Amino acid sequence: MMHSYDDGEQFEIPSVGENDDELTAQLFRSAFRPPGGASGVTYRWRDMDPQQAESAWRALGAWVRWFVATYQLTTSVVPECWWRHPEIVAELYALQRAELASYAADDPGFGPLAFHERLPHAVERLRIHTRTAGCVGLQAHKEPALRILTSEDPAFLEWQVEHHQVVADF
Repeated sequence: MMHSYDDGEQFEIPSVGENDDELTAQLFRSAFRPPGGASGVTYRWRDMDPQQAESAWRALGAWVRWFVATYQLTTSVVPECWWRHPEIVAELYALQRAELASYAADDPGFGPLAFHERLPHAVERLRIHTRTAGCVGLQAHKEPALRILTSEDPAFLEWQVEHHQVVADF
C-alpha cells in the first residue's frame, strides 16, 4: 500500500494553537524544535573566547568558499577581503548558521526551501554591504572607518534615566 504525504501519520508537527495553519506549522517547524538540536552552537562574535573564535573562523572560511563557488557569487556580492568587514562577516555567519539549521535531521524538506527563499534577500544585503565597503571598485581592500558612539554624552546620560514611555490617559 502506498502512502501519500496527505496521510496524517507521516508528519508529527507541533500545534501552534487552536486555529493553526498546518502548512505554516510545517514550514516553521524549526521554531518548535527543542534547544540543543544537531545544528551546533551559534555564537555572538563579541562573546567568543579565542578557541571558539578560531573554530568559528575556520568553519566560516570553509563555508564561504563553498557558498561563493556553489552560487557563483561575484566580488560585488562577496569581496576577496570579506573577512575584514564585520558587517559582511555578520551576514555570512548568519547565512552559514541558517543553511546548517535548514538541513536538520528531522526536517521533511521545508528547511532548505525556506533557506533558498530567503537567500536572494541576503545576497542583496551582501551586495549593499560590499558596495558600501568600496573594495571592489578600488580593486583593493579599503579599511572601514570605525565609528564608535559615546555613551558619556551628558544629554544621553540625562535621557537614559528619564521615563519615555507614552501613557494614554483614559
